[in-house]
Amino acid sequence: MLATLTLCRRELVRFYRQRSRMIGVIGSPLVFWFLIGSGLSKSFRHPAAPPEMNYLEYFFPGTIVLIVLFTSIFSTMSIIEDRKEGFLQSVIVAPISGISIAMGKILGGTVLSLIQAIILLLIAPFLGIQLSLLSLLLIFLVIFIIAFGLTGLGFLIAWRMDSTQGFHAIMNLFLIPLWLLSGALFPASGAAGWLSMLMQINPLSYGIGALRQALYVNGHIATQELTPLSLNLLVITVFAIVMMYLSAGSVRKKATL
Repeated sequence: MLATLTLCRRELVRFYRQRSRMIGVIGSPLVFWFLIGSGLSKSFRHPAAPPEMNYLEYFFPGTIVLIVLFTSIFSTMSIIEDRKEGFLQSVIVAPISGISIAMGKILGGTVLSLIQAIILLLIAPFLGIQLSLLSLLLIFLVIFIIAFGLTGLGFLIAWRMDSTQGFHAIMNLFLIPLWLLSGALFPASGAAGWLSMLMQINPLSYGIGALRQALYVNGHIATQELTPLSLNLLVITVFAIVMMYLSAGSVRKKATL
């Protein structure tokens, strides 16, 4: 536990000492949200949404997840830097378990993602989204699970990378399409048949669905076509656990080489 908390704290300290990363993590998704949301506000509307819901409001949950995704990428990229600096080798040979190492790094990125997402939630009331205490608690839970799973996935990829350039290439090729096909930009009901099928097997789609239902916990017509909240939570929880298990296995395999 001490090793896990120490590695987690190290990730937090490192991130907040690099203010340019903070600006990039929050700034880029906000620009995407405002430009895309404003550009499509009059040409796109969810078929089950009420007239007062514009595209900026529909795109809001996807923007929160995009911030989580960016934070996960930046936090797990430190694994490559730690390897080059020799810190990672010192951690691997230390008398601590592989799951402690993986948990510490993943938990650090998860906490960072949760903090950044909470900052964006301050915009919600200006979009007409009324957040109750129950809604906030559910939102925090959903974001935490999504962040844990995405950071675990980033950890799994970064652990096998030797350069930040290669890591960015894989991220752009894999994680960005994962987000695009999650229902963040458009619902599965309006997509082509093959796209709709990909969206249904994408675990992040269930994360977006859970977040939409958490934002409108009292019921909203635009969330009625989504799968049940319990199923959404189950899928993203299983995804997070699998990523944690695979990450810990990668650490243990490296330690035995």
